[in-house]
Amino acid sequence: MKLIFDADSLIYASCFKRKQDRLDKEDLFETDVDVAFKKFNTTLQGYLDFLREQVTIDEMVFCNGSKNNFRNQITPTYKANRTSKRPDILGALHNLVKFSYDSIWGDGVETDDVVATLWAEEVLNNGVDSVIIMSIDKDYKQFPCWFYDYNYKKRELVKISEEEALNNFYSQMIVGDTADNIKVCKGYGKAYALKLFKDSKSEFSLISQTYRLYKQVYGDEARAMFEQSKSLLTLKTDCYDQIIR
Repeated sequence: MKLIFDADSLIYASCFKRKQDRLDKEDLFETDVDVAFKKFNTTLQGYLDFLREQVTIDEMVFCNGSKNNFRNQITPTYKANRTSKRPDILGALHNLVKFSYDSIWGDGVETDDVVATLWAEEVLNNGVDSVIIMSIDKDYKQFPCWFYDYNYKKRELVKISEEEALNNFYSQMIVGDTADNIKVCKGYGKAYALKLFKDSKSEFSLISQTYRLYKQVYGDEARAMFEQSKSLLTLKTDCYDQIIR
């Protein structure tokens, strides 16, 4: 199988010092990019060892370090909640990973969109059982795909069905995404979405139920908010012209 790896989160995590190595509460980040890169590789190897116990990986594609995300043009509030200090070596580590693994990245889109486009291309050519997405990002669960969540609390390989993928996406249209500062139907959470969609048997039904809630929450602005939320949450599967190989 082909493994498409969204490396952004692991790169960011690799910039942090272990708790036992910190001099004080302000001493959070590594200052040596080679130390961080070694940590990245060691951690990645552990994640891959776990996966290889379940499937055979014939090819691995790295994706990381995309820039100029179009979603910031849709609304300036997108990811505006990420105000904490960034590691000084983050850019250098991204570049080192790109150089070392011939990473693919995007200009004008997010790494998520790059991964989604590569995944869709592979599925079109070889079928859904030919490829795995590796990430801790729940956004990929909007696709009927093989998904390897390497989060240490979960560490699982799952196959998401068509029905699950649709439910995941429209649930997110209601719940939003706090990590990306996408706030939609305030006061309506996952439990409400599950109950709302319990008897939905088609995407048309999911759209109708979701839009009805938007009308209740936003009134005359419902259509605009629905379209904005959909644009922010939908991962692009056709951004070939914005992919840098």
